[in-house]
Amino acid sequence: MLAPKTSPQPPAIEAKPSTQADLTAISLCLRQTELFKRLDSPSLGRLAQLCRIVKLPKNGTLFHEGEIAQGFYIVHTGTISLSRISIEGKEQVISLFRTHDCFAEATLSTLETYPATASALEPTQVILVSKKSFRSFIAERPDLAMSMLASMSLHLKHLVQMIEDLKFKQIECRLANWLLRQLESESDIINLPFSKKVLASRLGVTSETLSRAFARFRNEGLITVNARDILIEDRDGLSAYVTEL
Repeated sequence: MLAPKTSPQPPAIEAKPSTQADLTAISLCLRQTELFKRLDSPSLGRLAQLCRIVKLPKNGTLFHEGEIAQGFYIVHTGTISLSRISIEGKEQVISLFRTHDCFAEATLSTLETYPATASALEPTQVILVSKKSFRSFIAERPDLAMSMLASMSLHLKHLVQMIEDLKFKQIECRLANWLLRQLESESDIINLPFSKKVLASRLGVTSETLSRAFARFRNEGLITVNARDILIEDRDGLSAYVTEL
């Protein structure tokens, strides 16, 4: 029996900045990141010349888990999903990165290959900072090493939060914990920043299972859902699910 054919994934398109407008756009993007916002203008201009622009269509793959690392990336526009395949063969979303977010910085130090797969959730442009070029650059600016550590620490915090979600056996507990963590102190409205399919993968369940959990919360009067806006009607009711662990 022949295996079913799979559609080829759209390719990523990588290019050097070819015009002054490209260099200016890269410099402006770098300036908006936590990593490079304190860099002086001449250094920022030099760094921009070392970068590459990578364009991805929706669902395009930037790199695969285990692929030799070329460097780290900064999202210029769009959204990047970082995921791994679980032992059960299911895709597990680890992190999401949006405009001005940096990711894969760990490849500059100890990692020779990418530890996860990165793909675009929408048409996306990222800036590739070459590992080899940046290592030479950072040798001249040792202060950047501390910024790199801070950036990687933030990623570690997000991973710890994801592990916290997954410690709950019941999806209702995982979802309640995730919703409560998204709340601002004064607001009861959450704008879901990505699709429910992505949230389901992040919480380690199927889309159908997540939909049933949302339906249960709605029926119990805990939340009201309007497209991607989620109104929390009963914080204490959600908290009760979390404390059931």
